[in-house]
Amino acid sequence: MTQTPIAFISGASRGIGAAIALRLAAGGYDIWLNYHSSHGPAQSLREQIEAMGRQCTLLPFDVADEAAVTAALEPLLDQAVPYAFIHNAGITRDGLLPMMGRKEWDQVLNTHLTGFFLMGRLISKAMLSKRQGRIIAIASVSGETGQAGQVNYAAAKAGLIGACKSLARELARRNILVNVVSPGLIATEMIKDLPLDKILPLVPLNRVGTVDEVSGVVEFLLSPAAGYITGQVIGVNGGLYM
Repeated sequence: MTQTPIAFISGASRGIGAAIALRLAAGGYDIWLNYHSSHGPAQSLREQIEAMGRQCTLLPFDVADEAAVTAALEPLLDQAVPYAFIHNAGITRDGLLPMMGRKEWDQVLNTHLTGFFLMGRLISKAMLSKRQGRIIAIASVSGETGQAGQVNYAAAKAGLIGACKSLARELARRNILVNVVSPGLIATEMIKDLPLDKILPLVPLNRVGTVDEVSGVVEFLLSPAAGYITGQVIGVNGGLYM
């Protein structure tokens, strides 16, 4: 009997993470769903996933808290190894660097980068024993181009890209593929306060992207068809950055 593959997704209660969870569940994955504090949306998402006949394990913890990460993941990894780890957890604390506090810097870097390190270390070690796996980090066009008011966020996302390229080289011989999906303007809460009337003319497709367009790329990167793709950054940005 073939074992159902597991996908662990961080920051998955809403937005892009939730769309990835639903698409992968529909594609036959059981889901380990991490979130920080959005208990209501996470519970609703679990109900939707279970209605598809898939299992969904809710994992509420701060991805930057080493003790919490270890306590949540180690017991699960003793029982099963996810085929996929998608690091989507992220926050913004925008502001110009001359006025940015150390707290705003640390919070963003810790969630994106330290979180990837803490979870990726545990999960990749488990994947090594299976000699298979896929790791995907959700970055941002800001990490490729830079963006005024987002020195912390752009640094974190650029750091994820560098980390994934290095990790791809480390794990390739064990059949573990590591890639980055880098969205542009996607219809989520994160863009609700942006001046879209000024930004959209910079996007060749002249529209905002959808969470489904991002989750579709993630699903492809987990498929057999992507078996020769590793260390790559796949932009989903409407041509905003080429």
